[in-house]
Amino acid sequence: MCGFAGYVGETEDREQVLVNMMNTIIHRGPDSEGKYIDEDAALGFRRLSIIDLSAVGDQPLYNEDRSMVLVFNGEIYNYQELREELVKAGHTFVSNTDSETLIHGFEQWGESLVDRLRGMYAFVIWDTKKKRLFGARDIFGIKPFYYAHMNGTLMFASEIKAFMEHPKFDKIFNEDALGNYLSFQFVPTNETFFKGVFCLQPGHYFVYENGEMKITRYFEPDFTGDCTKPFEEVVDDVEAVMKESVEKHKISDVEVASYLSSGVDSSYLTYLGQVDRTFTVGFDEGKYSEIRDAKEFAASINMKNDAKVITPDEYWDRLSDIQYYMDEPVADPAAIALYFLSEEAAKKVKVVLSGEGSDELFGGYNIYCEPLEHTSFNRIPLGIRRLLGKFAEYCLPRGMKGRGFLMRHGKTLEERYFANATNIFTEREANKILKNGCRPGIQKVTRPLYDRVKGKDPVTKMQYVDLHLWLVHDILMKGDKMGMANSLEVRVPFLDKKVLELAQTLPLDYKVRAPKTKVALRAAAERCIRSKTAEKKKLGFPIPIRVWLKEEKYYNRVKAMFLSPAAKKFFNTDMLIRMLDDHKAGKNTNEKTDDSRKIWTVYIFLVWYDRFFEHGKPMHPSMSAR
Repeated sequence: MCGFAGYVGETEDREQVLVNMMNTIIHRGPDSEGKYIDEDAALGFRRLSIIDLSAVGDQPLYNEDRSMVLVFNGEIYNYQELREELVKAGHTFVSNTDSETLIHGFEQWGESLVDRLRGMYAFVIWDTKKKRLFGARDIFGIKPFYYAHMNGTLMFASEIKAFMEHPKFDKIFNEDALGNYLSFQFVPTNETFFKGVFCLQPGHYFVYENGEMKITRYFEPDFTGDCTKPFEEVVDDVEAVMKESVEKHKISDVEVASYLSSGVDSSYLTYLGQVDRTFTVGFDEGKYSEIRDAKEFAASINMKNDAKVITPDEYWDRLSDIQYYMDEPVADPAAIALYFLSEEAAKKVKVVLSGEGSDELFGGYNIYCEPLEHTSFNRIPLGIRRLLGKFAEYCLPRGMKGRGFLMRHGKTLEERYFANATNIFTEREANKILKNGCRPGIQKVTRPLYDRVKGKDPVTKMQYVDLHLWLVHDILMKGDKMGMANSLEVRVPFLDKKVLELAQTLPLDYKVRAPKTKVALRAAAERCIRSKTAEKKKLGFPIPIRVWLKEEKYYNRVKAMFLSPAAKKFFNTDMLIRMLDDHKAGKNTNEKTDDSRKIWTVYIFLVWYDRFFEHGKPMHPSMSAR
């Protein structure tokens, strides 16, 4: 739902600057707009009407004496309970929106309002009397929130591109983010590729007053694993909390549909939601399409399924526009597929349910099995395993059986695991391919996270790291940006406060029993959907990148970009071309030595850099001749 943009600080043509900022995010809210401007602050809003479709629900919204002003992106799923409590406390409501509970809630409870919220949200409240701005982001980071404090002005928005319309914004590339991007396939910190632009982290709020910003963390997940209930009782609890969460996430004055893949997460949500429509995309290349399985499942529960086959040319031709919508490069090939999925859904609905977050909460990634397997080998003293790992890395040829195993098990979990992404650049590889080297380094990102879960079991440690990195900067980033690019709201019932409260109590055995993942969740799903789907191994969104990169047409596109001035500015391009040529020649295309993800990660960065830095203002795709 919607998007906002604004600033606090002096500037000429205040209203026109705000309007220009708002226009960059019109795709987030095409239904209406609103703005508030005074001598100190300007708040702008674009609305996608979902709850209370009347104009009364338009933002900005105000408290009773109009001394506080709100702009808000998201949904508050417990707003009806909060509203009832606030009415009893004497507050007067003028709309039926969930948004209005925030402005009255802040009046009533101040900063502790955020502790009461259940939903996905990013919002700011401007206190016109105290000249103070309050902003907050939800506990998972479902909704984006960016800010930049430059030249005496604080800018804030749902998307970074809005800042480029402000005269006080300095657009400078942040090269320090490039090294970690190559390893993670996204920027894994609160920094961005724009110097001086930051994302407000999940579960944080800020207060900005007298030119100073104070940021506070108000929520942190705590995986206790302290549940002692029998397994079947826990499955009962999972079933109950998921049913309740889906019902909350279906609150809407417009139709709610669902994304549908062939896996357990979206299938379970689709069944629980009893939606009328489901949407699927895939590719022609056999194993790279889930359309057949999705249609078969939809038919088994008597639901409609609209499916689209994405052609290779469609996929490649839209890359530049999609990078415009993303704001920052995310080299997950599924991000582009999500764009087409949301485009199809948006032709018929405004809201969809999606299965993001299930793996992080319930232990779903296949890699989570790794620490629980080969335990006898891990009893070998770490010093010896380190020597074996170094020998394998430097002396054994790539692709040789056992090389990767020795390398991984020659390190502690804290040293080897940093995200769910695989086959991207190691830090050593990134240092080689970048002209200016890799900084600040992977463990500078992950060490503080691991320090906060010392003493936990290895799967819980991996979940905690993924919740803070992979989920926020890849999964949720692409989910929101690709949905809103098509004016579609994506709701994620697994990422709910009540669901998290239960998931945090699950002991290891109820999450992962190698090779099985999401043990308790799958058991709950199997009660109502077929075993074939409930027990299906985690697949991810299959994209035929490695196949396409061997085709002359796409090989030449990538090669041209690898020889561009931008590539030569940042990379040792002879290494890029060698990697690309070897892949095309079939030298490194088995699963263990495949370089297609490395090639793709560099290519996507260069496409993004070309759009935002090489050709001036990144025009809105509908206005662009590119």
